[in-house]
Amino acid sequence: MRRRTLEIQCMDRLQIDFHYGQTRRSVLGLVAAALLVPRSSAFAQTSNILVHKDPDCGCCTGWVRHLRDAGFAVTVEETTDLQPVRKRFGVPADLAACHTAEVDGYVLEGHVPAAAVRRLLEKRPTAIGLAVPGMPAGSPGMEGGVPQRYDVVLFGATGRQPFMHFVGAENVG
Repeated sequence: MRRRTLEIQCMDRLQIDFHYGQTRRSVLGLVAAALLVPRSSAFAQTSNILVHKDPDCGCCTGWVRHLRDAGFAVTVEETTDLQPVRKRFGVPADLAACHTAEVDGYVLEGHVPAAAVRRLLEKRPTAIGLAVPGMPAGSPGMEGGVPQRYDVVLFGATGRQPFMHFVGAENVG
């Protein structure tokens, strides 16, 4: 008896082999189930981050490199006056840092680690965005020296709250 095989490929990676004798209903059920399986971390691969930064700032360049190394597509817009950008996005003055970025409707202020950006895009909280006030030693783009503990702050119209805690680029809660 000759063996028939039907191969179905979904989502660029998943391959399911069905051998003769499977019903159409079982094949369609498996295809539907395969389409419901989420892709692994599609956020980093599809989210473009637009970074507004001073052309002479080396730590901002380091932060952009950190995001790209984490899989994000990053576009840089250089400007020597970030105040109008921060004002347009509603970044409070006490949360301001050395660069401002936009991603999927959120604002990123300062040296926000890629892990926090990814979590923001996964959770999609109601907020303006995330901020790391100041320039903490050891944060992405500020490597060197003894890493400090710092908070990533979620801020919005209803106030602000800690979102994640880091020492250097390492998530500590």
